[in-house]
Amino acid sequence: MLKVGVLGAGHLGKIHLRLLKQSEKYELVGFYDPFKENADKVAKEFGYTKFNSIEELIAAVDVVDIVTPTLSHYECAVQAIKSGKHVFLEKPISNTVEEAEGIIKLAKEYNVKGQVGHVERFNPAFKAVKDQIHNPMFIETHRLAEFNPRGTDVPVVLDLMIHDIDAILSVVKSKVKDVHASGVAVISDSPDIANARVEFENGCVANITSSRISMKNMRKSRFFQKDAYISVDYLEKICEVVKMKDAPEVPGDFDMILQNAEGVKKQIYFDNPEVHTNNAILDELETFADAINNNTTPIVTLEDGTEALRVAYQIIASMEKNR
Repeated sequence: MLKVGVLGAGHLGKIHLRLLKQSEKYELVGFYDPFKENADKVAKEFGYTKFNSIEELIAAVDVVDIVTPTLSHYECAVQAIKSGKHVFLEKPISNTVEEAEGIIKLAKEYNVKGQVGHVERFNPAFKAVKDQIHNPMFIETHRLAEFNPRGTDVPVVLDLMIHDIDAILSVVKSKVKDVHASGVAVISDSPDIANARVEFENGCVANITSSRISMKNMRKSRFFQKDAYISVDYLEKICEVVKMKDAPEVPGDFDMILQNAEGVKKQIYFDNPEVHTNNAILDELETFADAINNNTTPIVTLEDGTEALRVAYQIIASMEKNR
């Protein structure tokens, strides 16, 4: 079993601690949190071993799970990697693209593996349909959340939209050509609502909307491709695949048939895959353990996390230009 330690025992850090404790692929050694009052409380309440410094924790483990505020990701990752430890970094990978590129370079130099916590890649609804998403040409996403003061220290693009950016980049095999975006700061100092139109070199267009001041939560994506429409509800963990094929010469009574202006008939049918319930955070952590043990490529690489961050900053730059 891989020995793992967690940096940061805030809301998400406590979730990681709980899941790593129950995992059969890790041995949870303990955690470090710089806020002594919180660290003492977490250690007392849950019985996890508390370390008094980052250095002590890193020295005691094989894998460092970094669940600290984004501003400290780079510093924590550098310390861990230079000690020869594998790193799991919560999203976004770091505060700047330059920092992210530095993490990639160091990981290669010290021959350690890294994964970024883009958890929607492990959402059971997305996993169920990902293999059916082929060359989508239009994508529409809505990620709306009720207001929560936690996370408002960064723009909504880095807080929420980056989930959808990563998912989109994982299925669109083309480079970004152009970005147009607008955003509005309502409660926070940075934008709380944002919309971006991302155009790819292969002609695909993604329309991405995120809000953290909505009346209800929503996390939905729709993928349109030739002869198929695929929808993913990340929140409800359900998906739908609607496909078209040439209509039979003699349609059945309940067949759904469309005919275009040229007289070509197509049959619409549903091909909904089975969604297997999972814990997405546990899945991402355990597949990272598999990548380390089997010396394979992590599902969400450091490069993936960097590309998502790069596009996020392109969106932020476009919002500031259009403000």
